Amino acid sequence: MNLTREQGVLTIHGHSLLDIKEQYGTPLFVYDESLIRNQCRRFHETLQASGLTYTISYASKAFTSIQLFKLMQEEQMGLDVVSEGELYTALTAQFDPQKIHFHGNNKTDHEIEYAIEAGVEYFVIDAIDEIERINTIAKRKNSTVKAVLRVNPGVEAHTHEFIQTGQEDSKFGLSIKHGLAIKGVKHIQEASHIDFYGIHFHIGSQIFESTGTIETIQIVIHWLKENNIDIKVLNIGGGFSIKYTSEDISYPIEDGIKAITQTLIDTCNEIDYKTPEISLEPGRSIVGEAGITLYEVGTVKSIPETNKYISIDGGMSDHIRTALYDAQYELELVDREDNQTENVTVAGKLCESGDIIARNTALPVSTKRGDTLCVKSTGAYHYSMSSNYNQMLKPAVVFVSEQGVREVIKRQSLEHLIANEVQ
Repeated sequence: MNLTREQGVLTIHGHSLLDIKEQYGTPLFVYDESLIRNQCRRFHETLQASGLTYTISYASKAFTSIQLFKLMQEEQMGLDVVSEGELYTALTAQFDPQKIHFHGNNKTDHEIEYAIEAGVEYFVIDAIDEIERINTIAKRKNSTVKAVLRVNPGVEAHTHEFIQTGQEDSKFGLSIKHGLAIKGVKHIQEASHIDFYGIHFHIGSQIFESTGTIETIQIVIHWLKENNIDIKVLNIGGGFSIKYTSEDISYPIEDGIKAITQTLIDTCNEIDYKTPEISLEPGRSIVGEAGITLYEVGTVKSIPETNKYISIDGGMSDHIRTALYDAQYELELVDREDNQTENVTVAGKLCESGDIIARNTALPVSTKRGDTLCVKSTGAYHYSMSSNYNQMLKPAVVFVSEQGVREVIKRQSLEHLIANEVQ
């Protein structure tokens, strides 16, 4: 996100973050709409240059909203959904169901039925028993559905163990090594109301280079050739990294995707295998760096010779990744610049010792109650993982562009908080 200072105050596209805070309150998620669109277009342009037939499906779990889905449709993106709720949100946004595919390692019968009725493009099958359940429901609905099989390639991505998904010991996919994947393919091919459409894999998240994906493509294509399996589409998942701090690397979309597509072309040519359509599922890399969170500083507590705590008006209810993964973030005061800084701990207001936003982070010595704090790169897996723990209200979300500021999700109210309670 291109944050700049005007008269000492952080702005985005000429809009003061203090003015935005004044209008919408805090905690507040602020997205750079132009950056989201630009990320979509970078993927499109790179894939178009490859000459391959391709699709790009935004991974909805990163951040879901009606207005975001409308934006994705405008940018010619498809959608990857993993639940009834994500599908419902997409359909409410009038997203074309023929550009939606349904993921998940434990789809319920109700979800399968709902997705078939909606007319999704295809299912990503994740288990052997799922094949018969989808086939039975499709038969009952007098429908034939398309499906790709998620395979487990046995490749470990270089990332946090909680967000690795391609290693042998994973809840996702069917193992190539242990023969479960070929069993799954045969079951789908034999199913009367399922068309076998292709193969899916995803090796993890926050992946900053292409080596693991390249290796997996080679493994999968050779496995397909050896077993005489023809596919129309190869879905390579997503997981492309973003820059949370200066030490992180944003995935090099142009060079990385070029290396991936060229590997697919070369591998298929080398073994005389028909090159399939390629499909991607970027999520974090589309919205992650486009989002920030604004908080208001509250209690400032200094413990002599120990630590200084800067407390904010949000916390793990809207920023869970630090507690989950010890994720690191860069923080900055919105109100002013001050070269005299000190290392502090920024803490949330929830009743948990682990409710920490950042440890040992540099903030101005002058930071005080009422100041506005900006946490960068919170566009992915923040609002979507937010909760009502401690009966905290979920924040509002706004999109900012050169055209203006627009609210896309209203702040949750106290009435909404207990709307489903039986009194």
